Amino acid sequence: MGTKIIVTGGRGFIGSTIVDACVRRGDTVISVDDMSSGKEEYANSQAPNHRVDISDSAALEKVFAAFKPEIIFHCAALARIQPSFERPDRYFDVNATGTKNILLCAKKHGVRRVVYSASSSAYGDQVVYPLTEKLPLTSQAMHPYGSTKRMGEMLMRDMGTATHGPQTVCLRYFNVFGPRQTTTADGPYATVIGIFLDQLRQKKPLTIVPDGNQRRDFTWIGDVVHANLLAGASKNVGQGEIINIGAGENHSIWDVARLVLGVPKETPTDELVRTHKCAMLPPRKGEVFQTLADRTLAKKLLDWEPAMRFTDGIAELKSLMRL
Repeated sequence: MGTKIIVTGGRGFIGSTIVDACVRRGDTVISVDDMSSGKEEYANSQAPNHRVDISDSAALEKVFAAFKPEIIFHCAALARIQPSFERPDRYFDVNATGTKNILLCAKKHGVRRVVYSASSSAYGDQVVYPLTEKLPLTSQAMHPYGSTKRMGEMLMRDMGTATHGPQTVCLRYFNVFGPRQTTTADGPYATVIGIFLDQLRQKKPLTIVPDGNQRRDFTWIGDVVHANLLAGASKNVGQGEIINIGAGENHSIWDVARLVLGVPKETPTDELVRTHKCAMLPPRKGEVFQTLADRTLAKKLLDWEPAMRFTDGIAELKSLMRL
């Protein structure tokens, strides 16, 4: 029977992959996903989904009362930066109030631990890299998405063991990529690797925003899932700790484009534009120049290190898509 687990956002990219991992190890799992962005093709037949909006406290309470979970992997959220400028109230409802509702239900029904899918967006725009968890965040993030995810971290601390609630731990993800990542089919603000691979498949130019020199720390989905399973079981966490989950290296968007295109890494950027392999787009509001994780704490507390090299991850995705 294993452990009784709820995965919120269990039909999404990260949540569904966690569901599959928990089912494989013999846990009893259900998903809570309102299907606003979740996908039926990610369903696991052994983990039924409850179509509930986590900002609806009454509906959420019914699920907890019936299932009596031991561990929650809380992945449900409204994601993406640009849409959060258009609907900040809805982002607050889901990402902040929804997280509060999860914690209230967890406390009422004796949940042992909540593992929160946090975001490196909480750091905002910094000048010192790599980013460490002790870095003072003297202001809000650059957008409602980052701010509401930061609120979730604070709720994990304040509504966790400090106020006799469940054990909690926050995993700050850095640019997760892998199978099931969003693509152009999910809109213009999907993950860059998903967009690039989809554009390559459609024989379209890869779209570069704004100049391609910004750098990102890309983290393989399998490594993120492993971090969640470790965080769900480790005796070293549970007091609202914030832990970076990132590869600890970053790559420019041009580097990613060259890798996806399969051209030499020395290929000049103007050549890629001139030959219509890439096309330039205007800058977008709220995006930082660089992300780069310090993963010392993840190693210390969870004994976690990334296993997938970035180049191997891209190669695996291209192979899966037969590109």
